[in-house]
Amino acid sequence: MRTVDLIEKKADGLELSEEEIRFLISGFVAGDIPDYQMSAFMMAVRLNGMTPGETAALTMIMMHSGDIADLSMLKGVKLDKHSTGGVGDTTTLVVAPLVAACGGTVAKMSGRGLGHTGGTLDKLESVPGLKVEQTMEDFIRIVEENGVAVIGQSGNLVPADKMMYALRDVTATVCSIPLIASSIMSKKLASGADAIVLDVKTGSGAFMRTLEESFELAKTMVSIGTLTGRKVRAVVTDMNQPLGMAVGNALELKEAIELLSGQIPETDPLYEVCMLLGVQMLMLAGLAENETDARSSLKAAIDSGKGLARLKRMVELQGGDSSYIDPVKINELCQVKQKIEVRSTKAGYVSAMEAEKIGNAAQMLGAGREKKGDPVDPAVGLVMKVRCGDHVSMNQPLCTLYVNDDRRLNEVIALILEAIDIEDTNTGRKPMVYGIVTDRDL
Repeated sequence: MRTVDLIEKKADGLELSEEEIRFLISGFVAGDIPDYQMSAFMMAVRLNGMTPGETAALTMIMMHSGDIADLSMLKGVKLDKHSTGGVGDTTTLVVAPLVAACGGTVAKMSGRGLGHTGGTLDKLESVPGLKVEQTMEDFIRIVEENGVAVIGQSGNLVPADKMMYALRDVTATVCSIPLIASSIMSKKLASGADAIVLDVKTGSGAFMRTLEESFELAKTMVSIGTLTGRKVRAVVTDMNQPLGMAVGNALELKEAIELLSGQIPETDPLYEVCMLLGVQMLMLAGLAENETDARSSLKAAIDSGKGLARLKRMVELQGGDSSYIDPVKINELCQVKQKIEVRSTKAGYVSAMEAEKIGNAAQMLGAGREKKGDPVDPAVGLVMKVRCGDHVSMNQPLCTLYVNDDRRLNEVIALILEAIDIEDTNTGRKPMVYGIVTDRDL
């Protein structure tokens, strides 16, 4: 078997066998296949796509390229959720403890953020002392005791993905749905989950900009799960504006605590998406017979404070100062040198937002990374004051900036104003959820 022949076969739009895909991926990880040949293969995949069988085979081969988490000693269905990334996306910090409070087992390995703001790990590390790097033994112990833990991924989890993604980033092969789907699902499967709920974002602040692409990615990942014997559902949600009002690490943790404390209304988009994801997780785990029962259980976990208690206990078990998991105390982690309001330059209705620009503004304040290894300031970011469809007056605050380093402040303000469109007519509010993809839809 020769690498060049397999590249040519895929370049001609032909289907590769599992054995041929294993030859390519295993050879690349072992160092026997050079970067330039793997780059050529991935470009052929981007141009010609892959069949469901090829994509599933690629995912499983990538999954087995490194460590596999063994969660078999944990009781019940092991649950995980994954978001394809967005702005103000604080759902894990809400949904994971809520589902645990309803009897679920949520053993989540997460990655760090690279881009708009930090990832879930960075948000958790806003809490002094909290350690996201845990041994597998401690991870299991925490989940056994509390029903939920969120830790960093193992250093040798899916090395094939790390190596391939490094090439994809510089060879214009990032936006290939089979490669995106196999990258996400190989990590989720290697993390030991039995059931996975995927939040596929669509819109200006998402990786997938169109509904068509988003549903194609959702169906591809659900198909992979079905073909590999896992329960998988995907929810396609809007990212044409920040999901939560807060964009930043401690600020997003604060908003999660407020939601778990019952301080955010049920009509809020963040509340709506969190409940939808939680409903899907409870149903996949067999902990609710229907959406109505699942939603009732989740709401009860908010009203009783049990969801917040699970988050607080998780922080404590992972070495953090859990006193900060409080709607008042958390404000101490959001203290900055300056709070600056960005005000509207005209009156009218908020017709659209470019969520990516809002995320980039938070990054420029220090809330996210431009490159791997950059430090993150946990306190900085921004809090939105308006949503699409709202009426604003001249000089009304659009958001509040939380600033420690003001060197790029003028640039940040200009970017925020550029990101928010204000028109004379009301175009209405945007839907937050566009659909749910299950194995029945395939």
